[in-house]
Amino acid sequence: MSEGGLFSTYSLCSSAAGVLGNLLAFVLFVSPIPTFRRIIRSKSTEEFSGLPYIYSLLNCLICLWYGTPIVSPGIILIFTVNSIGAIFQFIYIIIFIIYADRTKKVKMLGLLLAVFAVFGVIVFLSINIFEPPNRQLFIGYLSVFSLVSMFASPLFIINLVIKTKSVEYMPFYLSLATFLMSISFFAYGMFKQDLFISVPNGIGAILGIIQLVLYFCYSRKSGEESRRPLLESYA
Repeated sequence: MSEGGLFSTYSLCSSAAGVLGNLLAFVLFVSPIPTFRRIIRSKSTEEFSGLPYIYSLLNCLICLWYGTPIVSPGIILIFTVNSIGAIFQFIYIIIFIIYADRTKKVKMLGLLLAVFAVFGVIVFLSINIFEPPNRQLFIGYLSVFSLVSMFASPLFIINLVIKTKSVEYMPFYLSLATFLMSISFFAYGMFKQDLFISVPNGIGAILGIIQLVLYFCYSRKSGEESRRPLLESYA
């Protein structure tokens, strides 16, 4: 194979990994829709927390800035996926604010403004203080920290499954989509030789594998236990 053909294949594989990651991320972005349909129907946020959407919005904003040509040329698919994610998280937060009680409304509005303020400071510092390639390093480390901090949620779910021996709160298809998305962006980061993309998504892929293994370990047991009280109640 000629050098041009090899480069073309390499570029094609890189783009395919990035596009697949975008598609799988879209599945995750739309997964909260049933929750917000319930909120809109009941006109109340009930006991739902808006904090995950605040964290996700800040994470998406940092990562989309990392993917811009002014920071990291050549990884536009990181910009696109996080732009879409930021739009979804912003819409979810606005809906939450509309239907939350007064206390939650004020808190969420304050946190939303804080997110934009923090992001504004990050953009200002990266443009006015850091020059390439230090600009990429600065935003890259922030994006890794942000992504790794997001893994607190899967760790909580993993701990909950082990403690309760039930997969009730760990939907299989959501765990599968998370795993496949992490694998896709891990591959994309490897193709682009970008550790700021590959390392956090590699960690996400490992956590995804753990979730899937736990699902297969406890799903049958959960099914048996959910049926047993039903049988005994009619005995």
